Amino acid sequence: MSFCRHAALRATRLVLRQVQTPQITETRNIKRWVAPVLKQLKRRMDQVGPEAPTPRSSYLEWNYEAEIFAFGKRLREEFDRKVLKQALTHRSYVTREEDKAKEKGLEFETIECNHQLIKQGGALISQCVRNELGGKYPKDVVEALHGHLTTVDMLAHVGLHLGLKDIVQTAEFPVENETLADTFKAVVAALEVSQGQERVQLFVKDFLLSQLNGKDVYDVWAPDSPLDYLRSLLPKQEIESRLCNKSAVNTILANYQVGLYCNKKLLGLGWGESVEIAKDTAALDAIQRLSYGK
Repeated sequence: MSFCRHAALRATRLVLRQVQTPQITETRNIKRWVAPVLKQLKRRMDQVGPEAPTPRSSYLEWNYEAEIFAFGKRLREEFDRKVLKQALTHRSYVTREEDKAKEKGLEFETIECNHQLIKQGGALISQCVRNELGGKYPKDVVEALHGHLTTVDMLAHVGLHLGLKDIVQTAEFPVENETLADTFKAVVAALEVSQGQERVQLFVKDFLLSQLNGKDVYDVWAPDSPLDYLRSLLPKQEIESRLCNKSAVNTILANYQVGLYCNKKLLGLGWGESVEIAKDTAALDAIQRLSYGK
């Protein structure tokens, strides 16, 4: 019995000896020449300098019709295709194309620019901003916020993030802020022609008025004399200031708390390193509560 077992073990060992052990070899996914080539390319790029910016329309896969279609879909607005193209065509582009046609001796087909739409869009934006803010703030505050929202830089900022930089047709590149702001106005006018005043109001509210999010009104508007402005809001009532608290009076960290009262009712509280500064701060607090902090 033990002889049979010994024979079986010997046969097994012979079989295992004939089986070859697999050879494990390491392979490199990145060849040795890759790093030196990349370093050399980086040196050449540094010597040549940064690449000049090129317009998106110079790319081979550029499709202007598809970009116009996608622009409206991204904004979830239905534009009239012809009016939208006119809104995106700057006068400088028309002049350049006309000069090219004259140089080649070709007949130039008239292209409508966005000159009139810019004027219409600017008026629509002003009207929408004043209508939206008029019921919430005093007239002075409304005008200050209107001036802040309708600056060239603000309108250009909104137009840039809507993607107007790539689809506006203009002779200049990079596109200047003034051109972006004018194009945004023209797009607003094109929306009014396509869908009406109601959609324009929502459009301006969503994309322009939303730029006030996270801002305090006093970041944009501040009266020269807050206490005098408060008295102009309450012309027939007497405003009384009272010193409520003070601390560290004889140090550089002096602090005063002043309250403004009218008919024994607290209008506002303010703090400052002097009584006069505390009065102005209290007046700003009172204006906020009376005018738009309710």
